[in-house]
Amino acid sequence: MLLLLLAALLWLGLHLGLAGTRLRDPVAARLGEAGFRIGFSLASAAALALLILAWRRAETLPLWSAPGWLRWVLAFAMLPAFILFAASLTAPNPTAIGGGGLRAGAARGIQRVTRHPMLCAIGLWATLHLIANGDTASLLFFGTLLLTVLAGMPSLDAKLARRAPEAWAPLVAATSILPFGAILAGRNRLALREIGWLAPLLGLLAWAAILHLHPRLFGAPVLLAAS
Repeated sequence: MLLLLLAALLWLGLHLGLAGTRLRDPVAARLGEAGFRIGFSLASAAALALLILAWRRAETLPLWSAPGWLRWVLAFAMLPAFILFAASLTAPNPTAIGGGGLRAGAARGIQRVTRHPMLCAIGLWATLHLIANGDTASLLFFGTLLLTVLAGMPSLDAKLARRAPEAWAPLVAATSILPFGAILAGRNRLALREIGWLAPLLGLLAWAAILHLHPRLFGAPVLLAAS
């Protein structure tokens, strides 16, 4: 458990202590933007590998057990996470603003739903796994990833506001972090045609594949008999 705690602190330090603060700016200035992105990506990959390895090997204590009927609910609630993640890979990334990527006010497709579809997908995935896996090691592992998402989205917004305020302001006015928040507030509208069929289809196929292969890949079945 100690190794898992250290791995969690390393992960949080990288994402909330470096990438999520103004400390990033002088480091990126010294290394260059490309150098920082490469170095940070490599460090993140290593930290994530260590976090997963420590979680798999950690001693753990059960805290609660999700009944069979709840696991069915959680399994189907995971589908939006897969669709959000797939849509995030086929839509402009808001971090590209000011760099020739996303134009000011050009929130389209999945960004009408949320301007951080990938982070929302990871946050939903972590939350559902927290509920399903009621043990101390999983609480620390999935809780670390969920905390990264919850703190990372406003931190990312602040970084982008500093980088390109004129382009960022109209985007913030028309979008939301919380999925469907801007739509429900009347600041945007749902445009399914802009999202298209590819992302939902890829999300559905990936969800079905993981649902089927989960016992082989991760050693635990997703669905249990309802009780």
